[in-house]
Amino acid sequence: MNNAVNNGVWSGSWVAERLGVELVGDDTLTGLLGLALRRNPKRAHLLVSHVLGKHVPQSPAVVYGHGFGLGRQVRELLGDAQARRAVVVGYAETATGLGHSVADGLGLAPYLHSTRRPVAGVAPAGGFEESHSHATSHLLLPEDPVLLVGDGPLVLVDDEFSTGNTVLNTIRDLHERYPRKRYVVVALVDMRSAADVGRLAEFAREIGARVDLVAAASGTVRLPEDVLEKGQRLVARYETAADGSAGESAVSSGSVAGSAAADGSAAESAAVSGSAAEGAAAPAPHPLGRIDRVDLRWPLGLPDGGRHGFTPAHRARLEGALPAMAARVAEAIPADARRVLVLGFEELMYAPLRLARELEQVVTAEVRYSTTTRSPVLAVDDPGYAIRSRLVFSAHDDPADGPGERYAYNVAGAGFDTVVAVVDSTADTPELHAPDGLLAQLAAHAPAVLLAVVPSYVPQPLYVAAPSGQGTTMLPEPLRGPAFSSYAPDEVGWLLQDLSDVTLEAPTEEREEAIQSGGAHYAESLPVEYQPSEQYQELFHAALDVSAARVAHAVGVVTETVIAERSPRPVLVSLARAGTPVGVLMRRWARFRYELDLPHYAVSIVRGRGIDANALRWLAAHHDPRDVVFVDGWTGKGAITRELADAIKEFEEAEGISGFDPEIAVLADPGSCVRTYGTREDYLIPSACLNSTVSGLISRTVLRADLVGPNDFHGAKFYRELVGADVSGAFLDAVCARFAEVTDTVDAAVKELLSADRTPTWEGWAAVERISEEYGIHDVNLVKPGVGETTRVLLRRVPWKILARAGAGADLDHVRLLAGQRGVPVEEVDELPYTCVGLIHPKYTRGATGADGKAVTV
Repeated sequence: MNNAVNNGVWSGSWVAERLGVELVGDDTLTGLLGLALRRNPKRAHLLVSHVLGKHVPQSPAVVYGHGFGLGRQVRELLGDAQARRAVVVGYAETATGLGHSVADGLGLAPYLHSTRRPVAGVAPAGGFEESHSHATSHLLLPEDPVLLVGDGPLVLVDDEFSTGNTVLNTIRDLHERYPRKRYVVVALVDMRSAADVGRLAEFAREIGARVDLVAAASGTVRLPEDVLEKGQRLVARYETAADGSAGESAVSSGSVAGSAAADGSAAESAAVSGSAAEGAAAPAPHPLGRIDRVDLRWPLGLPDGGRHGFTPAHRARLEGALPAMAARVAEAIPADARRVLVLGFEELMYAPLRLARELEQVVTAEVRYSTTTRSPVLAVDDPGYAIRSRLVFSAHDDPADGPGERYAYNVAGAGFDTVVAVVDSTADTPELHAPDGLLAQLAAHAPAVLLAVVPSYVPQPLYVAAPSGQGTTMLPEPLRGPAFSSYAPDEVGWLLQDLSDVTLEAPTEEREEAIQSGGAHYAESLPVEYQPSEQYQELFHAALDVSAARVAHAVGVVTETVIAERSPRPVLVSLARAGTPVGVLMRRWARFRYELDLPHYAVSIVRGRGIDANALRWLAAHHDPRDVVFVDGWTGKGAITRELADAIKEFEEAEGISGFDPEIAVLADPGSCVRTYGTREDYLIPSACLNSTVSGLISRTVLRADLVGPNDFHGAKFYRELVGADVSGAFLDAVCARFAEVTDTVDAAVKELLSADRTPTWEGWAAVERISEEYGIHDVNLVKPGVGETTRVLLRRVPWKILARAGAGADLDHVRLLAGQRGVPVEEVDELPYTCVGLIHPKYTRGATGADGKAVTV
């Protein structure tokens, strides 16, 4: 009774003949769909899928295979590169499992489904309305809002594509928040009219995006003008009969309507008297079957589905756990069971489907799969009707819209020996176990009922202890562009707090005097942002033209080394601010070479104060610390390398959280301070030439007690007013444009590096100590080796003099220009281990010119 065709009768013929509804389309259409009548004032008919696993029990292999196959079609449409950058969104409640199966077919795409269940503490990232549905409000509640951020394709999955209204509402809402260039709509059946087809195409032109459609079959439903009124009358007539004595008599006698004829009175009477009563089906229920629990031992922390997002890593964990979970269920099924139903619960479709699919392969009994639903549909026990029986029970998950009826279709009278009811823990309530609850209803129609409960996954916000025993406080999500920084939102998440409205800048000379006198730490204020002259900007662009390929090569080398040695899917954590452009470039290389979308965050580290511990707590709560790779632009003498190692050790001892590797990956390591680098040459990296205008318009980080509390991220400013001078994107694009041409040389260099001895020699530190003594400075913190650090001295500190390696060429053009503008002497030195070294004015007081901090009369 659960097939599209029953004894040669199509399961949509009963509705078609009585309402004048006509299904027109592909030859496969009637094999996929039957028809039923809704209890819905907006639409009379219901297309009942026989391969969705919602209303009609079906082989789980068939259900999963249809979704997976559609995913493969989408992957073929997009190509592997775009498919790996896609995000799949399914619609609640009917398409949650279908959408998840499509995501599996795509391969590495993360998955999210809409939900009608609000979750305390999880802010919606979007929402939309389903105009024809009995329950309209959809919410998108990703644990990580970044899931919907990015410019990769968005794949929207529903069971049927009828008017297109739901898809248009979704795209309209999401496109305003997260615009992208391509959408793919996926459905089991495309049932739009010609007018609706044109409307979708017009909408795509309106938003300037491409919208493709992938469907297993297509056609349309032809409806007479009075179909809604006629359908409502028909539903009222049959529901009245089902609630009356005729319906009760039919259940007890086990009679089944045998006619699907047209509107003759005899046929109508037979059909009415044979319709299944609510909560029962022919034949009559037997004494209650046994109800037992089975412990799945669901993996700790694994989401039960896509309500809050389901990543490829989650999928891998589930695949590994499924065999053992299915074995536990199989052991609990009675040995003589011949027909088993795995029954999911409303939006919880995917986990029961995968469990059923695994079970199907390990038991000899016939396994079928379907789920309960909120959708009210008339049941008529006729072979020409798709919904033959209906179980009615009370909602058992404390729904936000209040109590109400829920349904399980085509279960009663289907001859199941065992029903495995799979619910999430939110729905394992007294209502579920009540005398008229779902379990009792199932036990009236099956000798054995097994209850398997999957833990309801609820994202846990990261709380840290508040001071003075004041409880806990929650850490916020990362800041992202365009609200904070000029980078695209998927390029980097800033684990910082926004101090853009706070005046933090001080004149350079005042800052230097306060820092060297011990009156203030350098991280407590900001230098006034350097505004480059036209000549300096020209130098930057000239340097970028010359060095872009060299930078691209170093980006490739360091990224390939990280992937080969540290993690196949590293979490990049750049040290703000110099490391951030490098982190973005490494992320782009991983996408260019392997179609990987690596997570990338920026955190603050302050010399003498350590790394932001709250940022580490956030990272540990959202990622495996073993996958975290800290990224910086370059090494000088290695002070930050040592700072990070000490800070990670202190953090692990204080927090009991281990796994972070303090080894920094850098673009350039002229000081020989790290093992993971792109080059050890000291050359001009164009991003070192400027401050915020090449780093997403973000300031250097700030750590000041009156602004940054013990439970806050360190701070920074977003210089929105400098957008006209921003070259952050130009720098990235210029380097990325050279990726293809350096691939071969990168591969050769990486092969050589991986087999080489890269043990740090710390020769840079030794050179700095020597220079500090030779020039009478006696403070290594005032000696800044390398092109990048020297540039910072000229832009942000009070420079005393610049030491340049004799014969250094164009790499120092911008240094000479800045030094000339500030009246700083450039002294050429033989046998300098760096291209240049910047010396900060020692013992600085305003007006000082000598190394002793005193003014010298010339």
